[in-house]
Amino acid sequence: MEYKIDNEFVLKCLEEIIGTPSPVSYYEEINPVIEKYAGMFGQKVTYDRKHTAYIAIEGEDNSKTVMVGAHLDTLGMVVRRIDDNGCLRIRQLGGLNFPSLEGETVHVVTREGKKYSGIMACQSHSVHVFDDAKTLERNENTMIISLDEDVHTRDEVRALGIRHGDIIYPETHFQCTEKGFVKSRFLDDKAAVAACFGMLKYLTDNGLKPKYRTLLAFPHFEEIGLGGTYVPPEVEEFVAVDIGLIGPDYDGDEHSVSICRKDAATPYDRALTNRLIDQAKKAGCKYAVDIFYRYGTDANAALKAGNNVAAGAFGMAVFGSHAMERCHMDGIENTAKLITAYVLDIR
Repeated sequence: MEYKIDNEFVLKCLEEIIGTPSPVSYYEEINPVIEKYAGMFGQKVTYDRKHTAYIAIEGEDNSKTVMVGAHLDTLGMVVRRIDDNGCLRIRQLGGLNFPSLEGETVHVVTREGKKYSGIMACQSHSVHVFDDAKTLERNENTMIISLDEDVHTRDEVRALGIRHGDIIYPETHFQCTEKGFVKSRFLDDKAAVAACFGMLKYLTDNGLKPKYRTLLAFPHFEEIGLGGTYVPPEVEEFVAVDIGLIGPDYDGDEHSVSICRKDAATPYDRALTNRLIDQAKKAGCKYAVDIFYRYGTDANAALKAGNNVAAGAFGMAVFGSHAMERCHMDGIENTAKLITAYVLDIR
């Protein structure tokens, strides 16, 4: 059965969600956006104490609850210290690819909500000045942020209200080409969030209910391995919608939805994974089944935390993960189709 996903809506949703910053632990701006999109389809958002957003969709059969999760948090940084010359040093939130950030515009958010821009650079930032400008390893001990402010001392930076622990996030550079390729930071995992809303729009437009009561969950701590550690006790199955990977070991590509059989820690539930494969076939998805080496999901975190759930994972395959990422609208559409087939329990 083919599902007609509204790709124009999904793309607009994706652009807005990607344009709303949400590095690990910074939920204040993105949660209201999730509330807005839920409200478009007559749904309300609730939160747990970790600020995870939930949308509960009544099913044809409410005796069973399943959960589909797509994390809202992205890679980011916090202020580690302020150097004597006014440059900022950082600690990372998640597995940053530092070479991809060199020369990038970044934004610092103070606890009072003030925002300042700056440029991220290596401390040996100029080939005309430093002998090791090309060879020094780029990591959190060698990268600096020079603020776009007339500041030259620690005290001048502190006068702006910037303190240790303030959130930092980079520009995203979102674009979609005429051929349907989407390029941006943080397709991981905001493309999956948009696909979830594509599914919700399809169900609403066609007057459909999921087979079972379905929770859509949008956590904020996946990039540091904590997003899925809490699962509401009524949930029996947890499917994480997260990126697929592209590389020599993998069959997935940017046009497909990748079904994860195993990640770095664990195989996913055999029966659930087999069902997802069958549902992908029945939904007419271009799909691949892969195992991922340097990779984990919120469903993985749920299992590690001891939750009594069957776990599965799938999502659009992404080129260049944790840097400037690229996928295709086909991959996002196939992901939305598989989410739809899963919640309708097509067999």
